[in-house]
Amino acid sequence: MARLLLIVIYLAFIGLGLPDSVLGSAWPSMYRSLQVPLHYAGYISMIIAGGTVVSSIGSAKIIGRLGTGMVTTLSVLMTAAALVGFSFSHRFIALCLCAVPLGLGAGSVDVALNNYVALHYKARHMSWLHCFWGIGASLGPMIMSAFLLQNHTWNSGYQTIGVIQVCLVLVLGLSLPLWKRTGVEPSSGKKSPLSFLRILRIRGVAPALLAFFCYCGIETVTGLWGSSYLVTVKHISPEIAVRWMAIYYMGITSGRFMSGFATLKLSNRCMIRLGQGLMALGIILLLLPWGNGTLLPGFFMIGLGCAPIYPSLLHETPKNFGEAHSQVIIGIQMASAYIGTTLMPPLFGRLASYLSFSLFPLFIGSLLTVKIIMVKTLNRSVDSP
Repeated sequence: MARLLLIVIYLAFIGLGLPDSVLGSAWPSMYRSLQVPLHYAGYISMIIAGGTVVSSIGSAKIIGRLGTGMVTTLSVLMTAAALVGFSFSHRFIALCLCAVPLGLGAGSVDVALNNYVALHYKARHMSWLHCFWGIGASLGPMIMSAFLLQNHTWNSGYQTIGVIQVCLVLVLGLSLPLWKRTGVEPSSGKKSPLSFLRILRIRGVAPALLAFFCYCGIETVTGLWGSSYLVTVKHISPEIAVRWMAIYYMGITSGRFMSGFATLKLSNRCMIRLGQGLMALGIILLLLPWGNGTLLPGFFMIGLGCAPIYPSLLHETPKNFGEAHSQVIIGIQMASAYIGTTLMPPLFGRLASYLSFSLFPLFIGSLLTVKIIMVKTLNRSVDSP
């Protein structure tokens, strides 16, 4: 039962990843048909991420009442409805309205399944869980690119992705009895006796929150604005830029698949340091003045570096702060991550519109520097007596 349930969880994370990468990949085509400025993608991203912040903070109580399986099913249903809404939208305001349930649903799925896997499965399963997110995130741009290259509208791409999500909802609904048979429902972990404010005062929580903030800022800014950087600065066609951004998500996906095996030999902390080094190398490749030949490997390397960081940080949470607090702290960590997702893309979009999109590598490089410092501070805090 545990293995069959793990397969269902993996499928849910494919559905979680599908819409995450589509907006940034399709936006160079979308903003023209919507007749809005290029940087407006940041506002849609901000609404989606704002919804995930709200649902992440309140997830512990909801999961405790309904159980992980029911919360996952209802949340994926919300994302499916939102994606179908995207496919019928022809105005910017309609996209903004559909972005609300998309964010709320995605945040609940993320927190529920990450804490469940952190408590009940090994580190390799956490890496493979996020590998399946990467599969969804890689498929999203590929589906959209296929429609754009055949001269279809971006609405058709969103419609196909929405249908896939509806099918996933049916699978999750049929799997609900599996969650009860594992014997850990309705709550997937122990309840924390501490209040939200007292959790924030635990040593190491603050740098952990900043580390998640910076990491998700890097991942989201790269995914949302990478295509625009390639089109506006490097003069690559929108159709090719979409495919190149799929390579970025393939880097995340393949990296997380390999990370699952690497965790058999390396600790979570070693995996995080390895990922940070690969991300730095990828940013350097984007900055090299050797023409466009280093761009594709640069984006792939950034994705490869992203791969082990997020799952390794999450899997360390019960070890760093105790199982009793893990559900609440993972929710807060992910809320902080989503705040980074909320603020950083529109901030860079506005900055780039005033100055230049050529600042893209320097911007994500600055976030990486802060993140490295915060991870070191976190490790010192939890290691000190």
